[in-house]
Amino acid sequence: MTYQHFSNYSQGMENELNALEAKLAQLIQASGKLRAENHQLRQDLAHALSNHRQCSDKVENAKARLEKLLATLPEDQT
Repeated sequence: MTYQHFSNYSQGMENELNALEAKLAQLIQASGKLRAENHQLRQDLAHALSNHRQCSDKVENAKARLEKLLATLPEDQT
């Protein structure tokens, strides 16, 4: 990326552009990693929520069964 045909173009400006280009490449790379991590976290969250719903359903079923069993027990008459 050189523009040596411009009279006011300097090596310092070339160095600055190269540094900015390198920083931009790093930013793009970091952004890609963050997107991938975000995608993985969203999948992990969906899985955790699904597991939570399953556990909640099991607890509710167990609660209903216990209440049904308790209803069949005779009351204490002491």
